Amino acid sequence: MTISILLAEDHHVVRQGLRALLEAEPGLRLIGEAADGPQAARLVELLRPDVLVLDLVLPGLPGLEVLRLAARRSPRTRVVILSMHADPAYVSEALQAGARAYLLKESTADELLHAIREVAAGRTYLGPPLSDEAVVGYRQRAQAAGGDPYQLLTPREREVFHLAAEGLSASVIAARLVIGRRTAETHLANLMRKLGLRGRAELVRYAFRRGVARFEE
Repeated sequence: MTISILLAEDHHVVRQGLRALLEAEPGLRLIGEAADGPQAARLVELLRPDVLVLDLVLPGLPGLEVLRLAARRSPRTRVVILSMHADPAYVSEALQAGARAYLLKESTADELLHAIREVAAGRTYLGPPLSDEAVVGYRQRAQAAGGDPYQLLTPREREVFHLAAEGLSASVIAARLVIGRRTAETHLANLMRKLGLRGRAELVRYAFRRGVARFEE
């Protein structure tokens, strides 16, 4: 059985290397590539691949939101997350959102290929140095602390959050989401209150810690 794969990674050089790896492997077929979040979400729905290899940090729409959209639009697609973040908090959130595998970007080629085949067979996979015990421990600590405030955000508030983390102004966010500026400002104020943040700088740092934004290199 041939496993069809969609690759979502915004760095061209990294994507080129992953493409070469996947195309050289028997039994795998790369059917599409995406360089940003919106493109990844569209291609998942259009192509319905067996496996989506997904970077957590993508421009336009973060990987976690692409993951949630993929779960609704193409339920049979299994998602392998590639991330620079080893914190169990990120792993737990990705798994809760529907990911079937989570690997660090420092993983070997063999580990990625193994993860793809594992999820295609209906199993889950955590690459080293991650462990099921660490993820379970994080979930237990989060529940004891009253849960994750990010989970309290509405879908629209999450959209505003991610666009604000990219440095967009309220007027640009409003235009991007086709809503009024005052509505965008209201969403921004509400999400800042829910997350306990004061100002854009704290919002950007919070987004970076969660692995849904990165500082420009």
